[in-house]
Amino acid sequence: MEKLTFTIQINTSPEKVWETLWDDKSYQAWTAVFSEGSRAETDWKEGSKVLFLDGNGQGMVSRIAKTIPNKYMSIEHLGFYDNGKEDLESEKVKSWAGVHENYTLKNIDGNTELLVEMDTVEEYKEYFNDTWPKALLKLKSIAED
Repeated sequence: MEKLTFTIQINTSPEKVWETLWDDKSYQAWTAVFSEGSRAETDWKEGSKVLFLDGNGQGMVSRIAKTIPNKYMSIEHLGFYDNGKEDLESEKVKSWAGVHENYTLKNIDGNTELLVEMDTVEEYKEYFNDTWPKALLKLKSIAED
């Protein structure tokens, strides 16, 4: 397992960045970089289940491990989701289940430094190293608009 780290400076408040990260409409816009039709089914509250889905109803089952509004969100990925079926126990899932994706927002003179830390396996490292910077630029564009 390897931890990937991505940082971006966003010229708006942490509150605005937080809203842009997790609001349904803006979430779908910035995560479309990963997969067209991306969406999340959750209330974003600590302990809540999250289904991260693509336009085909496939994706991941996760849970909100920790949230401090406007400052920090930790998401624990638990398994795969495919059109109504959760896979939390297959050998493929066991190789990475329990990995975290963490978002830390830091207020710097009224602007925001966003740090994303993500555990990953070698198979997805190149994809995330290529895609996360593009997604963060999209997020920045939306948040600063």
